[in-house]
Amino acid sequence: MIPITISRVNQFDAARLDVEMSAMLKEQLVKVFSLMKPGLLFQYEPELDAFLEFLIWRFSIWVDKPTPGNALMNLRYRDERAAPIAGKEVRTGLEGPGLSVSQKILYCISTVGGQYLLSRLQSFSAFRRWGDSEQRPLARRAWGLVQHAEGLYRAVSFFNLLSFLYGGRYKTIVERILKARLVYGSPNMNRAVSFEYMNRQLVWNEFSEMLLLLLPLLNSSSVKKFLLPFSKDKSASSSGDEANCPICVSNPSIPFVALPCQHRYCYYCLRTRCAATSSYRCARCNEVVVAIQRQGSS
Repeated sequence: MIPITISRVNQFDAARLDVEMSAMLKEQLVKVFSLMKPGLLFQYEPELDAFLEFLIWRFSIWVDKPTPGNALMNLRYRDERAAPIAGKEVRTGLEGPGLSVSQKILYCISTVGGQYLLSRLQSFSAFRRWGDSEQRPLARRAWGLVQHAEGLYRAVSFFNLLSFLYGGRYKTIVERILKARLVYGSPNMNRAVSFEYMNRQLVWNEFSEMLLLLLPLLNSSSVKKFLLPFSKDKSASSSGDEANCPICVSNPSIPFVALPCQHRYCYYCLRTRCAATSSYRCARCNEVVVAIQRQGSS
């Protein structure tokens, strides 16, 4: 038998892409029911996840086609029990039939049905409080069995992961039991990765993190005061701006001035700002307003 090595990174990426595809479908479906009763879909979230996983299985594995993630990574499932070992039909080592009908059905039952039953069992046991000491002995025993079964499954999954990292076969327990191995769909197709998008994403992430770090440290009033001399239309509209209130940008019906800078405001605008902030600064000169006075009064 021709020894072949399937990239482990490709297999992990394919699984991750399938998860992302399911999440995108779920997001679109949630938007469809966004105007319905709030919390309606939350009650049936396990059924929704199972339905989306079933759709992906039905239109990919059931019809002998790769899943979206496997298709992007140039992978397909092969029945290792019926893979040819030698002969004229073996040239690249990637030959072999796809999954049988029984393997497809068992794959659907174990992945779609297994995840659905596990999520429903966890939510039901948590709602019924099986783990509380006040519960009946039968409920506590059932809770202990669920916890032990989950721990055993995680331990077996861990050892299966170690075996996969060493040999490169059967990423999940289901694939190992069913003898469903991921192999390349085409021997001449390379793994195409566009690093341009990755570079842009990394640059944007670093830039956004830098802005999130620096913006809280900046004083908006000081920045505005620093940029004010560079304004193009300052000389043309300075007289009109001085007559208008700097907050509502209109002619004050009840003019008041801020002390000690003597800049003109609407009474309501200036009063509400001073009441909201103990040390309100003038919007024109950035000086602290200590008092307000009606314009023209001594």
